[in-house]
Amino acid sequence: MNDLSQTPRPERQRKPDWIRVKAPTSAGFAATRELMRSKSLTTVCEEAACPNIGECWSKKHATVMILGDTCTRACAFCNVKTGMPRAVDPMEPQNVADAAAQMGLEHIVITSVDRDDLKDGGASQFVKVIEAIRRSNPTTTIEILTPDFRNKHEAAVEAIVAARPDVYNHNLETVPRLYPTIRPGARYYASLRLLESVKNLDPTIFTKSGIMLGLGEERLEVHQVMDDMRSADIDFLTMGQYLQPTPKHAKVAEFVTPQAFQAFGAIGRAKGFMLVASTPLTRSSYHAGDDFAKMKAARDAKLGKVVAGA
Repeated sequence: MNDLSQTPRPERQRKPDWIRVKAPTSAGFAATRELMRSKSLTTVCEEAACPNIGECWSKKHATVMILGDTCTRACAFCNVKTGMPRAVDPMEPQNVADAAAQMGLEHIVITSVDRDDLKDGGASQFVKVIEAIRRSNPTTTIEILTPDFRNKHEAAVEAIVAARPDVYNHNLETVPRLYPTIRPGARYYASLRLLESVKNLDPTIFTKSGIMLGLGEERLEVHQVMDDMRSADIDFLTMGQYLQPTPKHAKVAEFVTPQAFQAFGAIGRAKGFMLVASTPLTRSSYHAGDDFAKMKAARDAKLGKVVAGA
C-alpha cells in the first residue's frame, strides 16, 4: 500500500526576479492603511493582494472598492472573497469623499465588487460616490473601474456616464477563448459593448481596459483583443502579469518576460491606443494619476494639431 503522506505536494511555480517586490514597511503605507480603517473603507489593493501596494500606499495612492468586500461571482483569477454581500452602506459615498480630501488626492480610482444581487448592479452607488467627491473635492479627477453590470449594463452605464467621471475603466481581463474557465460569469463581447457605449454616450470621457498575461493566451489572440478594443474606441490599454493569489485559483501558465511586455506595448501603440502600459507589474490603477495626465496631454496635442490644420 502506498503511503500517501509521503507523496510530495506539487510546488507552485517560482516567481522570476522581475516580478518580486519588497514587503511594505513605510510610514506612508501605515498612514494610508489607518485612514482606510478609520473611514470603514475597503481597498482593492488589499483584497486583490496587489503586488504594488507598498509603493502606492507609501505615496498615499489607493483604489477604493465600494459596495462591500464580498463579490457575488467567483472568477478563477480573483482573490476577492465571494458570497452574499452586506447591505449597501449609505455613508460610503461621503466616507470616500472625506478620505480623498484627507489624502489630498489629485486623482482617485473607484472600483467595486460585482453586485448581481442589486437591481442596478450597484450603479447608483457609483453615481453617489462621484457626486460626493465632486462636492467635497471639485478639483480631484475621478477614475472608475466598474463590473460589467450583467444584463443591466445599458441603464447602469447611462447613469454613471451622466455623472461624468473623467475615466471609465472596465477590464476585459483575458482573451475570449479563456472566458469559460477564467471569467465564467462574464461575456467578452458584452464587456466590449459596455465600453463602446461609454464613448457613444460621451466621447469626452476617456475609456480604459486591461488584460492579464500568463494565463495560457496565444500571441495572436492578444493582438485580436487589441483590435477589438480599438474597434470599441478604447483609449488606454493596460497589460500585466497574472499572479496566482492562492493554490485554489487558476495556475500561472507562463511568466511573460519584460521584453515580451515591451513588444506587446509597442504593438498596442502602433494600433492606435492613446496610451499603453505594459509591464509585468502593471495593474489597472497603477500610476493612474500620472497616466490620466498623459492621456489628457495626448488628446490636447491631437486636438491642437486638428485645429492648426483646419
